Formats: sequence, structure tokens, C-alpha cells
Amino acid sequence: MIRQRLAKAAILAGLAMVPETAFAADIDGSSMSFVWALPFVGILLSIATGPLLFPHLWEHHVGKFAAFWSACVIVPLLVVAGFAPAAQALLHTLLLEYLPFILLLLALFVAAGGIYLQGNLRGTPAANTLLLAVGALMASFVGTTGASMIMIRPLIRANDDRVYRVHTVVFFIFLVSNIGGILTPLGDPPLFVGFLKGVDFFWTAQHLYGEMLFVAIIVLALFFALDIYLHRKEKHQSHPFDPTPDSPLKLHGTVNLALIGVVIAAILMSAYWKPGVVFHVFGIEFELQNLIRDAIFVGVVFLSLTLTSKYCRESNEFGWGPIREVAILFVCIFICLVPVIAMLHAGSNGAFAPLLTMISHADGSPNNIAYFWLTGALSSFLDNAPTYLVFFELAGGDPHVLMTTMASTLAAISAGAVFMGANTYIGNAPNFMVYAIARQMGVRMPSFFGYMAWSGCVLIPTFLLCGWLFFV
Repeated sequence: MIRQRLAKAAILAGLAMVPETAFAADIDGSSMSFVWALPFVGILLSIATGPLLFPHLWEHHVGKFAAFWSACVIVPLLVVAGFAPAAQALLHTLLLEYLPFILLLLALFVAAGGIYLQGNLRGTPAANTLLLAVGALMASFVGTTGASMIMIRPLIRANDDRVYRVHTVVFFIFLVSNIGGILTPLGDPPLFVGFLKGVDFFWTAQHLYGEMLFVAIIVLALFFALDIYLHRKEKHQSHPFDPTPDSPLKLHGTVNLALIGVVIAAILMSAYWKPGVVFHVFGIEFELQNLIRDAIFVGVVFLSLTLTSKYCRESNEFGWGPIREVAILFVCIFICLVPVIAMLHAGSNGAFAPLLTMISHADGSPNNIAYFWLTGALSSFLDNAPTYLVFFELAGGDPHVLMTTMASTLAAISAGAVFMGANTYIGNAPNFMVYAIARQMGVRMPSFFGYMAWSGCVLIPTFLLCGWLFFV
């Protein structure tokens, strides 16, 4: 029960995939002060700190938190813009942005929750490194949350007779819960935000595979060397009793892998098939390909629930609590981003003008290394998906320009958001979820700042090298 409670809030913190709302275009961002951004900052800080600092209060009153921050935006907007424009904007956001988002998230959540890896390996350095590498690769196709849910328990079981095993979970968070998700929009929430904004589905794989290989190989090599050292050190110490003897691995619920493939196909269909058929409801345009895509998402949910055995979901401790809280919190984040996007669109005339000077050279060209570190620094402590969106907009917000003439800038934003979500427990969705599961299974995980000591020693030097090699 404790694991489920902690996991619920953690999933929410990292899955915030928030696209731009239409209303932002109708607001004069140049006349808005930074005060309008405080509700957005407030909800992100609440999501980031609530599960850690006041978990019981957060769990029982999460809806009230969301309602409060939403009201801080809605009420002033109703006064400033009037009822009709505000209501139209909200309807547009709910039907065209929020609904497709929540259906995609639901489809991936249900399908990944039905995949269960049974069995146990011996936790040797070679086996552990292989499990981390497989999990990192899997993350780009079933999502960092899905890969973490599937792989964390087999990794802990493989090492439950080891004296030193904390490092295996810490490096798991680095690689599987973050770094490995950079190759596709399904891998990590920031990249899906980019896809919704118009970034090509395969763009990340084509432009970020070098950065991913560089960072992943360094981190895997450091893990392998450390695990060899600790494994040898254990030979002269008494080992704990092995509660899960070695047994062959067996993957259950494999039908869900095919269903995840259906989800991917539906996304690609909506991106590349443009029949030009549009339906108008309440003044809002619904494109045929998007309606079919969303219907497929719903179908995947029902098929997964029907075809997956109860044993698989019980073994994964699958529950509906996380997706329920997602439905509540994301409405709030959508609303709170409206004035922020308007101010970003105002550019040098808006409240975020000082930030523009930090990410631009004297001649006005983008400072890619600044984009990398500023996106990463905020992603470490807030949520990486909204952070990605903020810097995406600061870079101009035009996906066609960002994918071509400003490809290095988009790569810097993407890498900063995805990679540096690993710097803290609250940087990305699965981090704290893995922490909670590991503690429940008897691993003495480091504290919040203890974990940051690990990331500071392993990740920060790696990211310094990555930034110098790819973004300077």
C-alpha cells in the first residue's frame, strides 16, 4: 500500500506532457507581469515536493491543490479576457489537447502495466550491466515509466543476496528511468510534448542517438567498474540469505508488446496521414486522423484489460490511482501554462526577456550550451516536460525551424530535459517510483541529498563532457 501511494504521486510529477493552448495567442503577453507565472510555478513545486515533504496531505487533498492553482489563473483571466473567450479556450484545450493526451497516457499505462518479467538471474556485474542496458533500450519504446515498472523488480531480485546493491538501483534510475528514453517521443514526456508541437516522430532518434550512446556508454562503464569492485569486496563478507534463488526468466503478457506497437502505429498514422476531413463542433475543428488515433488508444486499453491475465497485473501491483491523479493534475497544468506561453510569445517585450539574454549570444544566435544546462537545471528540480516546453517556446516555437536550421538548439533542449531529469528523485516520473519500490523490497536507498551526491559524482561530469562535445 505504501509503495502504491508513493508511486502515485511520483508518476504524476514526471508525466506532465503539456502542449500549448489556443488561448495564449489571444492574450497580450507583453502587458503581463511575472505574477501571472506564479500559479504555474506553484503547481510544479507542489507536484515536486508534495510526495516528499507532506505525502499524506498530498495524497488526500491533491484535487484541492490543483483546484487552487487553477483558480489563481481562471478567475483573473475571466476578469481580463471575458467569459466567452475564456470558456472557448478551455473547451479547445480539453477537447483537442487534454483528451488526446490522457488517452495516450492511459493506453501506455495499461499496456505496460500488463507486462511482467518473471524469474531471477544471479546479480553478477555482467548480468547487472546487461539488465541496465536492456532496460535503457526498452525505455525509448515503452516509456521510461513502463521500462522502470517492468525491469526494477527483476534487478532487485537478482541482487537480493548482495551486500552492496544500492548502487544498482541508483544507476537504474540514471539509465532506465531517464537516459534511455531519449530516442522516441514515447520514451520520455518532454519528447512527446515536442511531437505534439510538430517535431517529427523519428527526429530524436536521428539527431540524438550520438548523445545517447555517449552518455549511456560512460554511465554503463562506470557502473560495471564499480560493480566489479564491490562484487570482489563482498567475497570476504557474509552474504544475506537469498530469498529468490536463480530461475529462468519468462516474460508474461507479451500481447501488450503488440498493443504498444499499435499505439506507435496510431501516432505515426495521425502524423503522416492527412485526409483533409474536418468536423466542426462548438467552433472547434476535429481532424479525422486524430479522432481515429484516439479511438485506437481506447481500443488498446480495452484489449489489454481483456487479454492480459490477472496474474500479470497483480505481480506488477497495477492500480488505477496514478492515472486518476493524472486526470486531475494535468487540467491544472494546462490552465496554468496559458499566461506563461503568452509571455513567452511576447519575446523581448515580455516578462521573460532577461532569460532570452542568457540563452543567446551577442549577435542574437542561440547559445546551445546555455539551452542544455538551463533546461537541464530546471528539469532536475521541477518537471522536465513543462520545462522543455518553456525553452522550446523561447527558441521560437517553430518546429520546422527547430528541426532544421536550429537542430542543435532543439537537440540541446531535448537532451537537457531528458538526461538531467536523472539528477534528483523528483526530476522525472519513474525516479521516485523506483525509489519507493526499492525501499519496499529492502534496499536502503540514499536520501534526497544522498542521491544528489551520486548524481553529482557520476552524471554531472558526464554531462559536462556531453555538453562540451555536442553543444559548444
